[in-house]
Amino acid sequence: MVLTLNIISMHIETRKLHLIEEMLKVKSEATLSALEKLLKNNNNRTVKKTPSLKDFSGIWSKDETEEMERIITESCETIHADDWK
Repeated sequence: MVLTLNIISMHIETRKLHLIEEMLKVKSEATLSALEKLLKNNNNRTVKKTPSLKDFSGIWSKDETEEMERIITESCETIHADDWK
C-alpha cells in the first residue's frame, strides 16, 4: 500500500512538473488568464470547511426545521445505557 501511494505521489509530481513546463511556453495573455482562473476556481473548490447548521440557515422550511429539531431531540437526548458498557 505504501509503495503504491509513493508511486502515485511520484506520478502526480511528474505531472505537475510537466504542466509547469507547458505553462512556461504559453504566450497568449488570454490563455494564461484562463489557466489562472481555472486554477483559482479549482483551489477554491478543494478547500472544504466543516459544514455547519448555519450553512442551512434560511433554506429549510418551517416543517423541515421542526423535523430536524425533533430528530435531534429524540436522538441526542436519549441515553442508551448499553452504549456505555
